[in-house]
Amino acid sequence: MPAVTKKAAAVGAVATALIAGLAGCSGSGAGGSGGAGTEHGAPAQKKGGVRLIGDGSTAFTGPQPGLLTPRRLKPGEKPPQFVVFSWDGAGEDSQKLFSRFRKVGKKYDATMTYFLSGVYLLPEKKRHLYDPPQHAVGRSDIGFNDIRGIKDTVRELRGAWQDGNEVGTHFNGHFCGKDRGVGSWSVEEWKSEIRQAKSFVKNWRTNAGLASAEPLPFDYDKELIGARTPCLEGRDNFLRAARDLGFRYDASGISEQVWPKKELGLWDLSLQMVPVPGRAFETLSMDYNFMVNQSGTSRGKAAMHTYWGNQMRDGLLRAFDRAYKGNRAPLIIGNHFESWNGGTYMKAIEQTIATVCVKSEVKCVSFRQLADWLDAQDPLVLEKLRQLEVGEAPKGGWSSFLSKPPVAPAGPRAERDAGKRASQR
Repeated sequence: MPAVTKKAAAVGAVATALIAGLAGCSGSGAGGSGGAGTEHGAPAQKKGGVRLIGDGSTAFTGPQPGLLTPRRLKPGEKPPQFVVFSWDGAGEDSQKLFSRFRKVGKKYDATMTYFLSGVYLLPEKKRHLYDPPQHAVGRSDIGFNDIRGIKDTVRELRGAWQDGNEVGTHFNGHFCGKDRGVGSWSVEEWKSEIRQAKSFVKNWRTNAGLASAEPLPFDYDKELIGARTPCLEGRDNFLRAARDLGFRYDASGISEQVWPKKELGLWDLSLQMVPVPGRAFETLSMDYNFMVNQSGTSRGKAAMHTYWGNQMRDGLLRAFDRAYKGNRAPLIIGNHFESWNGGTYMKAIEQTIATVCVKSEVKCVSFRQLADWLDAQDPLVLEKLRQLEVGEAPKGGWSSFLSKPPVAPAGPRAERDAGKRASQR
């Protein structure tokens, strides 16, 4: 995808300085401006058993295949080890990394979440349809796309969903930093950005002049239930906008490897702090953050590429092991379809998938499937799971720990969480 992913690397996720130099990834009117299609609820066209929506960019094709059936834990049962691999700004360009990892996922029975940037489905000549908050009409820090790139990206999105993967959003223009970045956006501006991201997906055939192309096989108004914000910025107001628009989770925060809880009604499925082998600190569970701590840029010394990739892989595997053998908290990993430092991080992710997703009691799933499983559990059981610290296995084993759920939250972590809630009132 010509002007998209390369620019995204420059924008990056490092705009916000965090612990030990670590960093997170990668108009202001009411409603979106992209495309001429109809909104959700308009009469659907019928074509060969498929009910087209609006201009036919999306369609009702039945329940999504390949999903796990969420089941409530039985008393004394050990939780599965969930691992979520997610991709920011997912699109298919000349590197063909989207199609590569779709094949990897099928090989190792791993479904993932692809956070699509809406402008990846908007051609350069239609850039005026994007009215970004606090920026000029037609402005985007990651560019737009060409027709070939749109066709390739839609093909991969279509196949990904049919494989059981999730299509979330990374929004549109990827504006970071203090100069009118997403961190300064109001709730209403976030709602506009979300509506426009939906519009570009729901009207890609019209906008790209591809009226006879095969539709995306889902209703995006129902498919879109979660997101990761650019550079992990603007989360407070985004959460309020997402809550009002019916989102179910957010993946934009920073967390430890503990069991998730809800914030403003959304599951907090944040990136996590994980080991950096050979270093005295941890970094976020994302390729970009390993790169920043290793080379500072995407073009470090070639002689170090293999070492850096192995360091990321081994750090993720250490994070996996301490959860798998400890508290069984879901492991959340974020990535980009980029060939930074010679593609070493893509190799690291593929090796991690090949190692962990084949283990017993491990479920490599999308955020949607993780949220479904969490919603199916007894809230008191989840509260008890949250008492376990990073890497902490329950004393006496799982059969004893979860034999009976507590009547009320108890333990040091619950007390700290209660204190935090009280301080925010």
